[in-house]
Amino acid sequence: MGKKVTALFLVIICSVFLLIGWRFIKNSGILKSYPDKGYLSTVESKYRPVYRQLTPDEQAVYAALYRGIAEHEEEIPLPVEMDGDEYSKVYRILEKQESRFFYLDSVYYTAAKVRDAKVVYRKMGDFEGRRKKMDDAVDEAVAGAADQKSDEYKVRYINDYLVKNCRYVSGDNEEFASTAYGCLVDGEANCEGYAKAFNLLASELGIESVVITGKTDEGENHAWNQVKLGTDWYNIDVTWADTDVSGEVRQMYFLCSDSSFRKTHFADTELFEPYVCSKDDRNYYVHSGLYAESMEDAKDIVRRELESGETTIEIRFATQGLYDTFMSEFIDDQNIFDLLQEAGYQYSGEVTLSLKENRPELCMTLTFS
Repeated sequence: MGKKVTALFLVIICSVFLLIGWRFIKNSGILKSYPDKGYLSTVESKYRPVYRQLTPDEQAVYAALYRGIAEHEEEIPLPVEMDGDEYSKVYRILEKQESRFFYLDSVYYTAAKVRDAKVVYRKMGDFEGRRKKMDDAVDEAVAGAADQKSDEYKVRYINDYLVKNCRYVSGDNEEFASTAYGCLVDGEANCEGYAKAFNLLASELGIESVVITGKTDEGENHAWNQVKLGTDWYNIDVTWADTDVSGEVRQMYFLCSDSSFRKTHFADTELFEPYVCSKDDRNYYVHSGLYAESMEDAKDIVRRELESGETTIEIRFATQGLYDTFMSEFIDDQNIFDLLQEAGYQYSGEVTLSLKENRPELCMTLTFS
């Protein structure tokens, strides 16, 4: 009898240990099947320049997240176990660059080591209905670019389309303000929403673009874009192009070099390295002959524009010193009216000059009436 009790006791003990062991193995994921490494296709990666900056393991995790989030999966097994900081980097890049994922929350789970990604989505009703609205809005937006003859014209079209069809709202109070959905469907967005919408439309039109986050010269969080035309990269800020005045598009933040953009925009470099933008050749002011590198340039611009019948003249100056000198000699001392006479400007009675200044960007707008 004693041996039978002992044997039964041993069986129970073994069963308990087996159960505990099985639960440990199950919870540890030892027996769980994980996907092999996979990557975005050549076509998919072509318009994702930041993805191409990642290491092979980071690219594999990015691709797994991309596939899972596209299917709205809440738990996504990863092809490699990743350090928590590295996983956070990949997730944060994806959340900013994948502009179609308007339903993805910026809040995310991480740990010391990550093998199973837990994804947080925005709480919303009728998800499929919203996704269709987004698709329809994108189709409508890009349809208008069909007749644009070059990538530069397409970029101009996107910039102006967003300015004319979206209203800036500050902060994150609006439900989708920081998403492309907010910009394209609701018609209301903050800077991140504008930048994501630009990024999405550019890729749809076959143009490489990235969302850049950083700070303004006043220390505020901000987002804008870099876009590739030909072999060169340029900075563009659609948010600051929006004056919220119907039909008016501010030109000074369109296709800029780093040297001019860095007066007011300071990019984060924590997650990836922004691209070098070394040229101003496509900048609105340079392209339109409104960029003054000397006092003679500035006078020639005013005379030329007046001779062509323009009554509103924009000028951008190469240096602060040149800007200040022009202000002193031609605005403060009112010598600007001598240029009117030299240009043969036709007027009767009094001429009034209205001046708009943007000193940080070294721009001024002269309006004669």
